[in-house]
Amino acid sequence: MKVPPRLLAACLMALAVASNAMTITAAGDPYPPYGDPKIPDGGLGMEIIRAAYKTQGHEVTMEYVPWARAEAGVKNGSYDIVPFTWRTEARAKVLLFSSAFAVGNVRFIKRKGDPFEFNGLESLNGKRIGTVLGYGYGDAFMQSTAFVRENGKDLTTNIKKLLRNRIDLTLEDEIVARAAISAEDPLALEQIEFVRTPLSVNPLYVTAGLQNPKAQEIIGAFNKGLEVIKANGTYDRIFRKYGVERAVR
Repeated sequence: MKVPPRLLAACLMALAVASNAMTITAAGDPYPPYGDPKIPDGGLGMEIIRAAYKTQGHEVTMEYVPWARAEAGVKNGSYDIVPFTWRTEARAKVLLFSSAFAVGNVRFIKRKGDPFEFNGLESLNGKRIGTVLGYGYGDAFMQSTAFVRENGKDLTTNIKKLLRNRIDLTLEDEIVARAAISAEDPLALEQIEFVRTPLSVNPLYVTAGLQNPKAQEIIGAFNKGLEVIKANGTYDRIFRKYGVERAVR
């Protein structure tokens, strides 16, 4: 039986994809709405990442661990990717970054009624600021001696400290913070405010460790898949599902 050329080409392409298929191991801390172990589809970011890799024939498994453990694991090759990474100079030395797939505004969070407004790092003079160990807030913020950084386990811990007057401010991507607080303690949203001016506007990336021999292949596959899902409407559909405006053009 003669096989039509187009069908033959499609079959050969499918076989090629299948033969190169990988199961990519991801690790990170819960980061709703981007990564949320409590919902079936895993969150906005995980849906985008899985959809992008699926176009290239790959599957993604996700393990939720503390951020510092995930970052250390991707550096030494224990994990293939960290799915939600902010870019810093230090990380760029050890991690390979994908194209950005989302963008977030990192804002300070204060107690309701606090008149504080962010106007550069000098406006933080004397403040106690709740941070999360291993998060990339930017070199200038991390190196400043004008204020005190107090590490908490996660945002929820820092919000509790804020409301108990143990710290003056904390900070997080506003979309992430609203999702996390709504899930953990909805009443807390009525007791806090987001400062108008962001500390930074941070694109989100998928990263692989430069020591991983497959790093280029892993990140290259994501970048190709991201372009596919932007073109076919999947990217926009996922953002609409979570009520978030498309982040990257």
